[in-house]
Amino acid sequence: MLGVGTAASLAGCGGGGGGTDTPGDTDGDGGDGGDGGDGGDGTATPTSGEDFGETQTERETAVDELPEVSGTYDTVQASTFTTLNPLYNTEAGAGTAIGRALDMGYTFDSNQEYFPLLYDMTTDDSQVWVFEIREGLEFSGDYGQVTADSFVYQIQELHQSDWANTADASAWTSDMNVTKNSDLEFQVELPSGRALYPESFDPLLYPIPKDLVQPYVEEQDVEGLEQDSELLELKFTGNLGAFTMDQWERGAGTEYSRNENYYIQDIDEGPALFEGGPYFEGASISVVEEQASRLGALETGEADAAAIPPTQFQKYSEMDSVDTYQIPQPYNEKISVNMRDNGWNTGPGNMFRYVEFRQALAAAINKQRLIEGVFRGRAQPHYTWQPRFSRFYPGDDAVTQFGAGDNYGSERARSLAEEAFSQSDHDYGFDGDTMVDPDGNQVSLEFYHITGDDTDQLMAQFCQQELQQNLGMDINLNAIDGTRFDSDYWTAEPQGGSTTIDGEEVTWETPYPTNPGPRSVTSSEAWDMSIVYGLNTFPRNPLTNSAFFDGPTAYYNPVGYYPEFDASGIFEQARNASNIDEAVSAFEELFVNLAREQPYIMLIFNADLVGYNADLVGPIENFSNGWDLPAWYFEQ
Repeated sequence: MLGVGTAASLAGCGGGGGGTDTPGDTDGDGGDGGDGGDGGDGTATPTSGEDFGETQTERETAVDELPEVSGTYDTVQASTFTTLNPLYNTEAGAGTAIGRALDMGYTFDSNQEYFPLLYDMTTDDSQVWVFEIREGLEFSGDYGQVTADSFVYQIQELHQSDWANTADASAWTSDMNVTKNSDLEFQVELPSGRALYPESFDPLLYPIPKDLVQPYVEEQDVEGLEQDSELLELKFTGNLGAFTMDQWERGAGTEYSRNENYYIQDIDEGPALFEGGPYFEGASISVVEEQASRLGALETGEADAAAIPPTQFQKYSEMDSVDTYQIPQPYNEKISVNMRDNGWNTGPGNMFRYVEFRQALAAAINKQRLIEGVFRGRAQPHYTWQPRFSRFYPGDDAVTQFGAGDNYGSERARSLAEEAFSQSDHDYGFDGDTMVDPDGNQVSLEFYHITGDDTDQLMAQFCQQELQQNLGMDINLNAIDGTRFDSDYWTAEPQGGSTTIDGEEVTWETPYPTNPGPRSVTSSEAWDMSIVYGLNTFPRNPLTNSAFFDGPTAYYNPVGYYPEFDASGIFEQARNASNIDEAVSAFEELFVNLAREQPYIMLIFNADLVGYNADLVGPIENFSNGWDLPAWYFEQ
């Protein structure tokens, strides 16, 4: 879900965002930051009753001559890997490293269509999903063939257990009935229909040998499972990945050699170039903390791909040795406003809690000027909780476009602020051009941004200037380390509790650090506004946004947002949709309401800016960039 500033990612499942400096290929709703990865908006759900692959595009006509296998595909990233254990990884960069050697069940192609890798998924009613495993998939050594047992055992004995605490545990709840149908087929019966089940990425699994994990299951040995060397070093991957991992040097990166037996050579779907893939003799991912060093490696050809900051994108676009790409991604740039009791520290009350005041903040910041001035034109305006490329975006005419046209400027922003003041018990107002508190003092707020990131600082300065000019506030900028902001400001010790909202008692029965209780439960440090974190908007499966907006007790609600529309009812409607059209209708209603209420002050979607070796053939300016990495090659 989470992107730190504009330079790092903390998302799981090989997703990520905000520029992770690891171009290549991953799976997850959100790409891999500088990667493009395999995120996307998802336009198709597999139909039912078909044999394996019948609903997919057949492999293209064979090419006259396959490219030569040559060179190594070398990438750089800023962060190290905490683990490469597929059962426990939740980091985007590590997901890319695992993905070099081990495919997951499926992906989405450049048309955003479901594409089967290890298994196909079909359904008759969106409630019972049948998984058909591809023939010819083999683990290493004596582990043998990948069968239905490999996945059913993993789901039942690990993900659905009360002891293993795997990264996928939340995706496989106890009310999901998993049944083996045959050696190469199993099915999952959901509690209710889910038309967007594949797009949710919940059914996305790595293949893990049953015999490898069974001893840990029998002993319920979670520590042993987490630290197993075969899992950590991907020694079991057989023909299941494009490369075989040769070395993981902690703190430095990973190295791989070409997998000559990669199963994708023998499938019937996909690009004709899959027939000979991969076309690199090897691959590597190097951990290089300094941005200048990463970019230097791209310039000299030591790296074949690297993320590029907006301020230097034009420079690299003019280099003959580098091809530059602007790849759509779903992580937003927005201002978080603290509606909890330790927010709005300028005076009594908390004006952030009023919809009209949040609208005023949004109307005070010119999105297009922000895009041109800070992101050099390489971004899109952010009006609601979906990017425009999402099939679930309601359309520009349906949403209020705060920060643009008639909904931008001092007059509009002040008018909205005055509407909010009229609802408050406290006497806020304007003294000329200055917003003042009940004592007549200028409203003064603290604004946090990530330290060490020039783009984030420039964005903070732009917002500061706009809010001061159009709303007469005093905005004080503070640079802060992302880890400290998370622990001291963003999250809190879960306490739970109850409060009355719109005349009804609401109880936090399962509080989380990211939503520890009612607004009275606060972090250890007070704060007002922040752009430290961007968040995923999940354009493939917006149902995942229930984590943010499904009522006051939603799992991820650090800011203490209480929807003033029936968000839970809309999510339930989308959750029970029997087809895509019903889901689209529900989500459009959701995003119209979120555009109006501005739970976060939405600013822009910046593209992943990536530089590739000019001799590399394969990257595309598409949300699914990297889905077909086995077909990439160096032009001779």
